[in-house]
Amino acid sequence: MSILIGCAHGTRDTDGQATIRQIVEDIRAAMPHHEVREAYVDVHGPFVADVVEGIAPVDGTSAVVVPLLLAGGYHVYHDIAKAVEGREDVASAPALGPDQRLIDIVLERVAAAGVPETATLILAAAGSSDPRSQADTEQAAEMLRARWGGPVRIGYAAGIHPTVADAVVDARAYGEDEVVAVASFLLAPGVFQKRLGESGADYVTAPLAPHPNLVSIVMDRYRDAGGG
Repeated sequence: MSILIGCAHGTRDTDGQATIRQIVEDIRAAMPHHEVREAYVDVHGPFVADVVEGIAPVDGTSAVVVPLLLAGGYHVYHDIAKAVEGREDVASAPALGPDQRLIDIVLERVAAAGVPETATLILAAAGSSDPRSQADTEQAAEMLRARWGGPVRIGYAAGIHPTVADAVVDARAYGEDEVVAVASFLLAPGVFQKRLGESGADYVTAPLAPHPNLVSIVMDRYRDAGGG
């Protein structure tokens, strides 16, 4: 049996911190015979490198780091990869997305917000200059387009363009009556989610967590990476 390390980004927002800890607690509840630890790549600890270092080396897989991140990118391919570098007994798993189960959550949040079925959806991701992260977000948007009746665009909360606000303006350029909804593709509350609320959209959905699908994806990533 190996240790599951749920590794999130980190946030100063207290609601965001509580939401991430709730995900970890939900994972613990779903895996009562496994040890589940939390870790972060930025902002605050426990930092993933320290958590990995604190695990005594053994033969076989002793731990799997599962990114609590919706797309791959620098934090997955550098921060987490560096933390497990040289540890044959510690594996790293891919990010949570792209995954159809994340799109299930997005559509649940859209329905809960009362968004009309023909509205333009802006899939609002955190944003990363890493092309691998952007590719994952593009793939998530394609999954959403296959299941949504109206147009789907991408907007980013930080870092790169188009920003969510720009994406809302572009969508409205098609007509004054265009209904635009920002579909949060963020894991938890925080600064980025607040930016979505300031985008000028007619509707803004809640973040994805907490949700049972997230636990299901984490468990799959853990097992696929060799967790016992």
